[in-house]
Amino acid sequence: MLMRARDRIGTLREREFSRLDATRSVYLDYTGAALYPESLVRRDARRLTCRVLGNPHAASGPSMVSTDAMEEARRLTLAFVDADPASYDVVFCANASGAVRILAEAFPFRAGSRLVLTADNHNSVNGLRVPARHRRADVAYVPLDDELRVADPRRWLSATSAPSLFAFPAQSNFSGVRHPLAWVGEAQRRGYRVLLDAAAFLPTARLSLAEVPADFVALSYYKLFGYPTGVGALIARRDALTMLQRRYFAGGTVEFASVQRLTAVAKAGGAAFEDGTPSFLAMPAVVDGLRWLTRIGLSDIEHHAADTTEALLDRLESLGDRVIVHGPRGIGSRGGTVAFNVRRAGQVVPYDVVEDAARQHGIAIRGGCFCNPGAAERAFRIPAASVRRCVRAARTTDAYRRCLGNSPVGALRASIGIPTSLADLDALHDLLSRLTA
Repeated sequence: MLMRARDRIGTLREREFSRLDATRSVYLDYTGAALYPESLVRRDARRLTCRVLGNPHAASGPSMVSTDAMEEARRLTLAFVDADPASYDVVFCANASGAVRILAEAFPFRAGSRLVLTADNHNSVNGLRVPARHRRADVAYVPLDDELRVADPRRWLSATSAPSLFAFPAQSNFSGVRHPLAWVGEAQRRGYRVLLDAAAFLPTARLSLAEVPADFVALSYYKLFGYPTGVGALIARRDALTMLQRRYFAGGTVEFASVQRLTAVAKAGGAAFEDGTPSFLAMPAVVDGLRWLTRIGLSDIEHHAADTTEALLDRLESLGDRVIVHGPRGIGSRGGTVAFNVRRAGQVVPYDVVEDAARQHGIAIRGGCFCNPGAAERAFRIPAASVRRCVRAARTTDAYRRCLGNSPVGALRASIGIPTSLADLDALHDLLSRLTA
């Protein structure tokens, strides 16, 4: 059964991603963006040329078609994360960052509130500290260990009666570490609402909100199936949505508004946070993408990602001390995102030099800190005092590197997706072997 599942995943590359081999491309940046299956784009093109879709904020026939697609996308999104529609709602937005921004603008931080973040977080989540501090909430970071795993957060989750929030990624977009989802319940028992950043986790792992009832979950659909871009979602518990305090309203978010009386009545549930006209032409493609993933089978995807990640780690390990892997070297409690640096003659090769060489050989990997400065600073052992001094003094990556004594300031990141083959990993291994010889 397992072998047949892997064979099915393997045939998808030829059927849905033939452009990879046709263009001799090695794509290893799935944490940046998934590749879209060809059938999804063909189906959407046929629909757009054959059907009439209108603005859903109306009652015409074309508008009702769009409204139906939006509601089906909500239903399938909740089913995808095993969330009860009676308890959860979906707010459509531009991406996972847009989902977090909703909380930044509306979470009722005040004096006595606490915002607890993990040092491993995307900057979209780090940005929550700005409104939290502005509203006089306490902000605390939970540190990382040598494997870039977050310390037990209970020490930082001190009890508070004021509205408080704990935010962490289900999977690191830097190191691939998967953090314990049991933290959701731990924080909630201490009176915190929980934001789970699932953008890097959901493409290759199953999430059940029935088992892990996070209050807020952020995701981007293009991370899941590549197309369409510009659409994400905040999945939220209905009782958590009611505590948010909007400071703005727009078209589509109110049932009634009066200029003469300076009055507005917000819509109920997630619609109160969907400012303006939604990306309604994208919604049928979101529906198709979710159905496509479900047909493949999330269990099969998980097995493929785990096996392929293990093969990637084995290839990096074979290069010995010429490669530095940041985070776990084993497959346990990690996903298919691997950050590393390479050495040549005992010296770390600047990440941008390796990234440029990869690009010249048709290999797509990513270089930098991946919008995750906390994980990067821990991985590169950059002292806080040096960060403060050099960030103020430097205006470019090269100047920052020089200020730190030519220490690494960025890593390379290879990440696994549904179409990833062992030949892709071999191509990366061969390139790194030549660069470090």
